[in-house]
Amino acid sequence: MDLRILKTKKSLYDALLHLMGERTFEEIKVSEICHKAMTNRSTFYAHFEDKYALLNSLILDLKEELKQELEKNEAITNSKEYYMKCIHMLLIHIEEHQDIYFPLIINNRNSVAMDMIYDTLLDDVKMRMEIEEQRDWSIELVSHFYLGAILHVMMEWLEKGCSISKEDIMLYLDALIPNKIHVGGIA
Repeated sequence: MDLRILKTKKSLYDALLHLMGERTFEEIKVSEICHKAMTNRSTFYAHFEDKYALLNSLILDLKEELKQELEKNEAITNSKEYYMKCIHMLLIHIEEHQDIYFPLIINNRNSVAMDMIYDTLLDDVKMRMEIEEQRDWSIELVSHFYLGAILHVMMEWLEKGCSISKEDIMLYLDALIPNKIHVGGIA
């Protein structure tokens, strides 16, 4: 992609996130985004249909980055180890992108961003289940249970300004996640 386009997108993303840190997404106008990004409205509309398309693009870029990060989790064979590594990767990703997640999730309670994280994690879990040829309904049920819990832990961590150490969170979760999840129950 052209470097100018990347710079324009980043500038618009940064402006949107800055404004979302001050007020809700619904209150923000395209003209304010352009002013903050020091970009002409015509340039904005050359790249995005409206502010919703801008937000969607931001979330899709974030999703792709998270997906690439989770792909590094392939060599793990134990279910608990997989979930623990997945959670740790998510916490690192969130910590590195607090400037994006905080305005999206905490200030605006953006369900699209929450759905993106959940769907990305769920896709990773489903891919893992296919690789391991585990298609039992109980494993899917447990996966949804853990993903919901992971999402809420992440929100709580963000609300507290990531002040709790990742290591402390991992210690608590290590005690909560069983050592092995198998067909028919938990061991």
